[in-house]
Amino acid sequence: MSATEAATHLRENPFSLARTQLQRVGETFGVDPNLTTILADCKKTVEVSVPVAMDDGTTRVFEGFRVVHNVTRGPAKGGIRYHPGLTRDEVKALAMWMTWKCALMGLPFGGAKGGVVCDPKILSSGELERLTRRYTTEIINEIGPEKDIPAPDVGTDSQVMAWIFDTYSMNVGHSVLGVVTGKPLSIGGSVGRDGATARGVLYCIRTALQKEGRRFPDTRVVIQGFGNVGRNLARLLSEEGARVIALSDTKGAVVNQYGIDVPAAIAHKAEHAVLEGLPGTEDATNDDLIELECDVLVPAALEQVIRVDNASRVRAHMICEAANGPTTPAADEILEDRGILVLPDVLANAGGVVVSYFEWVQGLQEYFWKEYEVNAKLNDIVVRAFEETWSARERFGTSMRTAAYGLAVQRVAEATTTRGLYP
Repeated sequence: MSATEAATHLRENPFSLARTQLQRVGETFGVDPNLTTILADCKKTVEVSVPVAMDDGTTRVFEGFRVVHNVTRGPAKGGIRYHPGLTRDEVKALAMWMTWKCALMGLPFGGAKGGVVCDPKILSSGELERLTRRYTTEIINEIGPEKDIPAPDVGTDSQVMAWIFDTYSMNVGHSVLGVVTGKPLSIGGSVGRDGATARGVLYCIRTALQKEGRRFPDTRVVIQGFGNVGRNLARLLSEEGARVIALSDTKGAVVNQYGIDVPAAIAHKAEHAVLEGLPGTEDATNDDLIELECDVLVPAALEQVIRVDNASRVRAHMICEAANGPTTPAADEILEDRGILVLPDVLANAGGVVVSYFEWVQGLQEYFWKEYEVNAKLNDIVVRAFEETWSARERFGTSMRTAAYGLAVQRVAEATTTRGLYP
């Protein structure tokens, strides 16, 4: 069995993993079991069929989802993912994680997620637009600026958000800036949104290094994934003086122990669509990359890349989860036993939803901030959440993940108790 086949075989149901995490956190932090029972289920799951006229004259029907996990603390917030491997349970897990992420950051949102089962890389621009507009039309009664606010995720970008914004606005008869975030600047987007997730990861790594008396120029970083987050993070880290020694995309990895020229890697990827063959580097696999010796390993792609079969071979001093759910609970235990510090997804990659919140606020007010204001406010929120999590970790003698989830679950549980059950 190949490494890829083994990974597929070992892949666990993501919603089951999310519920297992919740159960463990509830027990550790003494959350009322009745509240844990409520929070273990999603408030609403919508499945839609999305018929699309293809360029060759045929019609294909895609499967779409929109899931709301919880709205106790405010309207739902969560991205839209276009990926061929997307499942309903994956969307439900991502919606639950968004609830914890928003609560940990202190944002007045609940968690949601959505997506379409498709491969956006093989769709033409016209097909992608028609798919997006039809998907938006199918879920139009589920979304809104005071109800559920989508944003970009894997396989989607600001252009997709623009089509959603336009489709929704045309249906209600006026422009609704707050219906989605991650929009282009020309139609109400926020400066700093495109690189916000990566910048939040950067702030987390910097704060963790400071706790250990270290700094970026002494740090070797491995980044798995070279999409929006991985690419922007590599650029920001290189600007801070860190040594990025390995990068990867869906086709494979490139390694240079002395440091990769990140601007050259970005240019090479833009020109050739792959990192493979980048001058001055050696080719490797994604599995090799996970096991490289480094100071910081950043999974910045999809879920469950660090599993029980490879966790014992991870040689990073610290793992910072830029992706959602990249580490399974069983792998978590192995990493914790080995003394590897893990900065969990709900803390590390929350920069995107924080600046999405800023964009939503700016859209409602129709008053926009300068980029230095956005970045400064983002830094304040992320660092505050980091310090609160670090303090809870020391107080309860637990992992950063359990501490982060514990704070978040407690906040949602408190809001649920305060509001009460209706009727």
